[in-house]
Amino acid sequence: MSVPPQAQAQSRPPFWLPLLAGLPIGVCMIVMALPVLGNGHAAAYRLLYLLAFLGWTLPLTALQRALWPRLAWWLAAPLLLAATYAMALATNGLSLLLGVLAGWETAATFGPAALLRGRGADGVWLALVAFCAVHAVVSYYAALKDEQARRVDALARLRDAELRALRYQLQPHFLFNTLNAISALVATGREREARQMIARLGDFLRATLESAGTHEVALADELALTDSYLAIEQARLGERLCIERAVEEDTLHALVPHLLLQPLVENAIRHGLAPRLQPGRLQLAVRREGARLQLRLSNDMEESAAQELRENGKPGIGLRNVVERLQQLYGGAASLQAALVAADRFEVRLELPWREAAPGRPAREAR
Repeated sequence: MSVPPQAQAQSRPPFWLPLLAGLPIGVCMIVMALPVLGNGHAAAYRLLYLLAFLGWTLPLTALQRALWPRLAWWLAAPLLLAATYAMALATNGLSLLLGVLAGWETAATFGPAALLRGRGADGVWLALVAFCAVHAVVSYYAALKDEQARRVDALARLRDAELRALRYQLQPHFLFNTLNAISALVATGREREARQMIARLGDFLRATLESAGTHEVALADELALTDSYLAIEQARLGERLCIERAVEEDTLHALVPHLLLQPLVENAIRHGLAPRLQPGRLQLAVRREGARLQLRLSNDMEESAAQELRENGKPGIGLRNVVERLQQLYGGAASLQAALVAADRFEVRLELPWREAAPGRPAREAR
């Protein structure tokens, strides 16, 4: 994958970092000079080579940073080799000039051959080449870390988009069912219940939009949102809907996926309780078990519907949606099991990793 020049420029390390990384090369030059320090003027020459190396690292760093985003390595490498060799020859010339001015050399030593045979040419050149290699490694590492950060950010954005898409799948499905229910109330002359359902639908949608930017909410907030939905269904079904709930108080601050319960409750009512002529129970139990949050939702259903589900049952939109969202949010750390537990009773069991909402974030009390 090619990286645009601007992105490469952003991934370059700070100017001082390759200079700092090149200091060990200067230490190596000092160590290599120790055996010859007692020979004539070797100490002065070696000091000149070391200072020249340190001085050349500044323009060399600037040159390499300029070439890094513009040229491929196989084009930049020959240019850097030529530049470092020119710097080594210039260092040789300085050493010859120092020798002449100090009286250690004669003017006859100047010349192209002397520059090429100079004692500093090989040593300084190799040191500068090593510095370029260190700079390249540091720059590559910075680019790699920057690319990894961009990849993590892109994956996070993709995951966020997928979660939002999964959540938005619920909206038209829920609205279609609710509007059908309102239409049925109006058709049967139950205008007052229809107006109540419209008002509660507005409350439910308002609460949904308030949490539109989050994927997880406190369990108390999720229960309050579910209550808004249940109020809509209670207006439609009346006494045929019996709700039982056993929620441990210390679980109210646990984090759960936003709109986790609504599709499960809708599934239970639509496929289990609504077809029944007699009252049916919808039971919700939430408890903490160590580092796990356990939720159990069960509902009555007609035996004929249970038999059909047993023979040809496939998970509905709501159930599939919840499974996919759990996979996106928690991977293998969450589980969902849905099955008939009796001839006329369906149950969904959920287990989530225990996580609490931030201490400063108050959770609404569930009604």
